[in-house]
Amino acid sequence: MSSSPIAAARVRPPLRRPRGCAVSGTSEAVAAHLGWRLGAVRTIFVLLTVLWGAGALLYAWVWVFTPWQEEDAAPTRRVPVAWILTGAAGLGLVATLAVLASATSSDVPMLAHPWWFAWVGVTALLAVAAGMWATFADRDDPGRGPRAELAVRLTVTGILLSLVLMQLAIMQQTGLVSFLFAVAIISGIAAVYSSTLIAKWRSLSGERVARIREEQRAEMAAHLHDSVLQTLALIQNRAGASSEAARLARAQERELRSWLYDGDSPADSDLPTDLRDYAGALELDYPARIDVVSAGLSTERASGEVAAAAREAMLNAARHAGGEVSVYIEGTATGVDVYVRDRGPGFSLEAVPGDRLGVRESIIGRLRRAGGSATVRPGAGGVGTEVHLHCAGEEARRG
Repeated sequence: MSSSPIAAARVRPPLRRPRGCAVSGTSEAVAAHLGWRLGAVRTIFVLLTVLWGAGALLYAWVWVFTPWQEEDAAPTRRVPVAWILTGAAGLGLVATLAVLASATSSDVPMLAHPWWFAWVGVTALLAVAAGMWATFADRDDPGRGPRAELAVRLTVTGILLSLVLMQLAIMQQTGLVSFLFAVAIISGIAAVYSSTLIAKWRSLSGERVARIREEQRAEMAAHLHDSVLQTLALIQNRAGASSEAARLARAQERELRSWLYDGDSPADSDLPTDLRDYAGALELDYPARIDVVSAGLSTERASGEVAAAAREAMLNAARHAGGEVSVYIEGTATGVDVYVRDRGPGFSLEAVPGDRLGVRESIIGRLRRAGGSATVRPGAGGVGTEVHLHCAGEEARRG
């Protein structure tokens, strides 16, 4: 059977601008969305521009309302737009100086040279556009950055200041017209540097908001610590570690402490953080209270084999022993040790049937394959079980 026309129709990609583009990625986005050639799309924009600027307006409209592709990389542009505009402004300055020299040598009033003000206006617009493009587009471009932005700014500032000085030099001949042009050019210089002031203002405002938020969080933490957290701790002590009320109180206490003291920063995906989160989840499913304590520094991550083996040991302790379970993590520059202790009835690894591979493969075998070791032995005084996991650091394993 032949597929239906609807099923055979090609699904068009969404209208998104690529982050690696020539100037803005508008033509590339339209071409990819419509399935046209890139050269044809650009030609259409150019031809429509001849019709009273319709192509330029359409291009700007699509540019503004078309988002970037959903990627983490910053946009990169192959065409140095800021330097092209700066070069055009430099040529405009040369042409303006030529008109000024011609008028001065011929003793003809400047008002009799209509092209003078045209050259001044075009040159100023090009210089301001170059500075704004360097600020808002090239600053975050990995291929250019703040140094290129500063170079463009200094260059266009010199061009604009030269135009201001020329306007002041001929003010006796042109009067108010040159003064207004000089004011407009100075406003252009302010516009070029306005983005820096805006960025600093936003930074100061963000710091102020963060400081106020931190003060409010500290006040709330002090209040909750004196009331809610103490009440939750009292419930746990009175109800017992294995009761349903104690487990719920423990989970709420852990969640509240995390919200109060972790702030807005995301949790690191390190070994202690991962095991604390896993302990909180186990306490909701099993009648156990799991305390995770970490000492020293370790480069072990939550995605490593040590974390997987420790989670399996914690699960076994919560499922088969319950009650009080302690997890102690000791990290050094050369490796990491994890101790999982419970106060349950205990068990002997030799007594476990051979077809039960949970401890043998998920804990002991996993650590052995990772270059570490795992031992299962009775706890202190023969009470409960202690699982000891040891794994050398990344540098030691490579060595």
